[in-house]
Amino acid sequence: MAELLSQSEIDALLNNVKEGDSEEELELKANSKEIIPFDFRLPNRISKNQLRTMRNIHENFAESFSSFLVSKLQTIVNINIISVDQIYYSEYVLSVSNPSFVYTFDIVDTGIKAILEISPEFGITLVERLLGGSGSSQKSSETITAIEEKVMDVVVDRIMLDLKKSWATFTDYEFKVDKFEPNIDFAQITSPNESVLIISFEVVLEEKRYMMNFCFATYAFDSVMAKLTSQSLSSIRPYKYRGTTAQEIISKNLKMSSIPVKVEFGKSKITFNELTNLEVGDIIKLDTKIENENTISFADKPLYAGRPGIVNNKKAIKITRKLK
Repeated sequence: MAELLSQSEIDALLNNVKEGDSEEELELKANSKEIIPFDFRLPNRISKNQLRTMRNIHENFAESFSSFLVSKLQTIVNINIISVDQIYYSEYVLSVSNPSFVYTFDIVDTGIKAILEISPEFGITLVERLLGGSGSSQKSSETITAIEEKVMDVVVDRIMLDLKKSWATFTDYEFKVDKFEPNIDFAQITSPNESVLIISFEVVLEEKRYMMNFCFATYAFDSVMAKLTSQSLSSIRPYKYRGTTAQEIISKNLKMSSIPVKVEFGKSKITFNELTNLEVGDIIKLDTKIENENTISFADKPLYAGRPGIVNNKKAIKITRKLK
């Protein structure tokens, strides 16, 4: 017995069929799926989950480095990640302007080489601001002088330190600058047909936008990627804290914290006229007696009572009781 269609099913079929479509075209459309292009010459060494983790790591770097620039430049600086991509190294080289502030660096003991690229406009602005200028001059970026290179060394050293702090989530990596090259053609870190990981930053400084990039060669990234596999950034304890509990970490930090201690020996009231007429040698009479206890405050909170004295030729106070 043939299957009968309801009126609603018939209406749905009629609405989906366009006038002039053949049965073959309708069948092809029904079986068609979204086609995603795949380049077999450029396999994705890093999965999407690992890319998200890399983004989180470098978001921490951006926050730390922007705080450094705020303290040095005394102005508002915002740094945001605009993309995390895998492309050919040859494509990346073509996108870099010459000259630029290009620094090759290594992740020590991993075999991973990388490039720090700072746009010439951003680099020259940083140099001028660090030397006391306004950063608004129209200096030609055709050449990078030795003075500009030396000034930027301070910024690059801080970038390497902030990278180490952000990567400490996984292990205690060391980032070491290899050399400075104003021309990207002389900063070869891998073959042109190899894939690289590009992390692009947008730096907003006084309503002006600048670019900064990290380029990691992915051919030696397998050891790093193994540590990123099935790891959640939010649940990973920094490398130096592994093997300890949160209570132990907090207790250790609390024990190393310094707390201001204040001792109040007494109070007194005088007129403003008496204050203006005070001279060296004058005595102000307090409202407490010698045998009275003094209040000891920690972080401006009175907690104990005590009596003053001398220990090893230094002024001291002995705690006699706890205040209620």
